[in-house]
Amino acid sequence: MSDCDRSMNINLLKETVFRKLCDVLDKNNIKGWRKLGEMVGSDRRFKVSSEEMEMCSLKVLQLEGSPSRMLLRLMGERGCTLGQLVDILQTMGQTEALKCVKPPSIQILIQPQSVSILSGHNLRLSCYAVGKTDVHYQWFKTKEEVPNCSSPDLGVSPVRPADAGFYICRVNCGESYEFSQWAQVDVLDVAPSYGLVSHSLQGRLKVAIQPQAQKLFLGDCLQLECGAAGRPIPRYLWHRNGVPLPNTTKRKLTIQYLSMEHRGKYRCEISSNNESTWTNEVEVVVEDFYELGPIGASEFMLNNVQEQPYATDKVALLIGNLSYHNHPQLKAPMVDVYDLTNLLRQLNFKVVSLLDLTESEMRNAVDEFLLLLHKGVYGLLYYAGHGYENYGKSFMVPVDAPNPYRSANCLCVQSVLKLMQDKETGLNVFLLDMCRKRNIHDDITPNIVLRVTANIVFGYATCQDAEAFELSSNGLTNGVFVKFLKKRLLNDEKITVLLDRVAEDMGQFDATKGKQALEIRSSLSERKALTDPILPGDSSDMALAHNRQWAKAHELPESMCLDFECGAKIKMGFAAEFSNVLVIYTHIVKKPADMSLCQAHVTNFSPDLDVDPKVMNRETPEDTGIYFLSSSLPQHCLYTRLSSLQKLREELVFTVCLQGTFTALDQVVDWKTHVNIGKPLIARLDLHRAMRRNSCLQTCLMPHSPCHSPCHSPGPEHLHLPQLHAQGPSSTNLSLTPPCHSPYLDVCEASQGAVGGYCSSTTYDNVSQYQYGVTSVPAALSPSSLGRVSIPIETTDDINELQAVFINSLHLHR
Repeated sequence: MSDCDRSMNINLLKETVFRKLCDVLDKNNIKGWRKLGEMVGSDRRFKVSSEEMEMCSLKVLQLEGSPSRMLLRLMGERGCTLGQLVDILQTMGQTEALKCVKPPSIQILIQPQSVSILSGHNLRLSCYAVGKTDVHYQWFKTKEEVPNCSSPDLGVSPVRPADAGFYICRVNCGESYEFSQWAQVDVLDVAPSYGLVSHSLQGRLKVAIQPQAQKLFLGDCLQLECGAAGRPIPRYLWHRNGVPLPNTTKRKLTIQYLSMEHRGKYRCEISSNNESTWTNEVEVVVEDFYELGPIGASEFMLNNVQEQPYATDKVALLIGNLSYHNHPQLKAPMVDVYDLTNLLRQLNFKVVSLLDLTESEMRNAVDEFLLLLHKGVYGLLYYAGHGYENYGKSFMVPVDAPNPYRSANCLCVQSVLKLMQDKETGLNVFLLDMCRKRNIHDDITPNIVLRVTANIVFGYATCQDAEAFELSSNGLTNGVFVKFLKKRLLNDEKITVLLDRVAEDMGQFDATKGKQALEIRSSLSERKALTDPILPGDSSDMALAHNRQWAKAHELPESMCLDFECGAKIKMGFAAEFSNVLVIYTHIVKKPADMSLCQAHVTNFSPDLDVDPKVMNRETPEDTGIYFLSSSLPQHCLYTRLSSLQKLREELVFTVCLQGTFTALDQVVDWKTHVNIGKPLIARLDLHRAMRRNSCLQTCLMPHSPCHSPCHSPGPEHLHLPQLHAQGPSSTNLSLTPPCHSPYLDVCEASQGAVGGYCSSTTYDNVSQYQYGVTSVPAALSPSSLGRVSIPIETTDDINELQAVFINSLHLHR
């Protein structure tokens, strides 16, 4: 950059450069416009006050408003030059923003294109670039280098389904480097046939996979699939009875819990560039198994029963406790529950995923879980959070547990197992991601008598009297157990064999060798697997009624359009991040011609939900704490995340406010409307109520009542626990810490530490150079490029998100 360019006022930047710079700063939560404001706030040359920062933040409420644009304009008005801005961005480590204002030494002329291709064809991706000197290329598939591929063209002949994924090319020129755009390769695994084999990617769209008609039962999982070959990769939109279905833009359409409203005729519209085509239309029939009658049900069973084991249903309850009131906060349970939810749904489990439950909420959630169990059902309970084990009994700690806690404040896992046995379940699986240290404050031995049944499997994240760890980093990461479990969970093998393989994988993890090892306890005699098919059996009308009620408790409110008297229209949609977490997104779709400014926001939520106004109506999902749905939510909206829906006592009613100014008026005009969406998701089950049956409590006889347990904690002089640190090849630290899943340890060993939500003490040098899940790190990757999120798995929409996230995935992210 020349001296002339450095002395230029930033308000004189080209609009295209300015817009790109604002876009980068607006979307980055860690190194974005707020961080820039903090750095210039104390700079005497162009100091920005807290009141001005607040005015910048209000820009998100405006249609296409940008806080970064206002902040940069203020800095420019106070004489900020391009050179000064570059120095600040370098101090922040904001490499993406620096690329916007500094001319690149490498220019990529041809970007690789996404493609959908038939298996057996020849794949070619191209990337061409020029630089000040010779340029060199290296191709990557996700985070792994493609061997022997250092030319501008990546060729795979013939291409196989295993070659599907995301590809990117790194271009080096001296010490500089640039990454190309991401290209998604979708390989359609179809048998060769005339017309398809000769189909050219440059020709018209050709549908290679057609959806198939299906006949299913109420509550089953519907899966429809289609596919077309083309370049660029085609876009998909599913229709039912001629009406487009929202958020169905993938080749595969999945509906987890079928109801009667899901029956009908389905087909998919496939488009690429200006061309579009349709798949065949197929019919999906949904029947109620219990309306077949005894003869029809018997005939169905005789025609469908196989020699292999089967489940009459599959139900999973996943609980992740992380926001403790009186104990250290955790991070991994939210990520673990989300990942396991998606995997178990692929295995046709009815999954309920809940975060941050109090004692009464946990007991009521278990009660509802038990109502879904009957003879032959596969039941799975996963818990991540604080915990302990005394006298062979495991206890899960609610978020409102006092300090210290006792068994009366917690849920005993074995008491849940006893109640599951009473339901004559076909398989009982417990995956306990918690510490198993002894609680010295609890000397009660629960009196629980279990029956001898050959269908019980316990998967403990750690051995008896040991801690379970989670990986500590700036981003969202799994705990050690789920890090390896999720790689095996979909395998079609006996559940104990699957867990054995997970144990072997964990045993190869250097960071936890000798500190955490998976323990398996099982009475399983048959080859039962989580992949076993579902064949409905006999069930009472009451169980069926509860099954339907549970399915209703996972239905989202319908999206809606709100019309205001001024002529403006707002579209409002909803998404579920967990069973008790609702996302609301709003977008102004129509603005009157004479209205100069139009902005809208949601407000006045029930105090039961404890919504923080500071993280409502944000312009990016991440700003409001939505980390898992960002790629699937519509863009250019304002987002609000409502958690702890189980606390909602009444129907959810809130206010939508519209503010606008007209050309002929100087004053701001307000319009308000009230919206009632009933009790969404899990709120319908009223888990907030006092324990209704206390079934879990009654199986464990405890002398201390939950409200009379002593509430004192050990002194700070005892607060220390081991902490592991892993230092990678860059300056980013990734520490491996016990997540305090067991707050009470033997006094002779250690006691609870509450620093930053983790246990703290010594450093283990033997793992200081451990590199997680990375076989090689390209030399051109600089430490300043770290701090971005990980790579998506599917969908074309995700590719634009990949440009700024690749480099970190090659480092200590897992």
